[in-house]
Amino acid sequence: MEDGGYQEVVDAHSLREVLGKISPRTKDKERAALHPLQKRWIEASPFCLVATAAANGRCDVSPKGDAPGFTLVLDDTTLAIPERPGNRRADGFHNILENPHVGLIYLLPGRTDTLRVNGRARILREAPFFDRMIANGHRPKLALLIDIEEIFFHCSKAFLRSELWKPQTWQPEQLPPHAEISYALNPKDTSIEKLREYYGETYTLGLYQEKSPD
Repeated sequence: MEDGGYQEVVDAHSLREVLGKISPRTKDKERAALHPLQKRWIEASPFCLVATAAANGRCDVSPKGDAPGFTLVLDDTTLAIPERPGNRRADGFHNILENPHVGLIYLLPGRTDTLRVNGRARILREAPFFDRMIANGHRPKLALLIDIEEIFFHCSKAFLRSELWKPQTWQPEQLPPHAEISYALNPKDTSIEKLREYYGETYTLGLYQEKSPD
């Protein structure tokens, strides 16, 4: 299909023509249960991304993070992720209620490889392991229970190309502070001074408190 100079790939055969053959080692690397090294990775990871899609295809990717070990490895095929206080939009949760399929990527700071997990999620409001998820006095109100279907390590190339973990490449000053971004993009029902105070030094002190700038 050509439209305005665009050449679209519309089937798997054309996609494979462009990308070339996939090696057997890469094709067959996924597992249906956790290897001990994969368990260690998850137990050491402080951060993951959870991708979801609604029944109509609407997608969302939500970051989840806490101290290493915040994700519980319940057994060889089951993970549990606590929900910490946030903005209460719950976009991913709404998607899961319509479509339980999820994709996760676990990161280790400084490591250029990642761990990918695909499976089915359930939203729990209580379970015996919730007490193991208490952090800074916060016991989660909800948790995701992930039944693993596929798990595999992903190569380092994206992180190497982006030089993500090299501090000398970081340029946070390229954009204004988050308080100013929030003020520019959202309705002006909160003053810039209030937003600066909210996102200031005290912000990290309230990471486990149920509150918002509204």
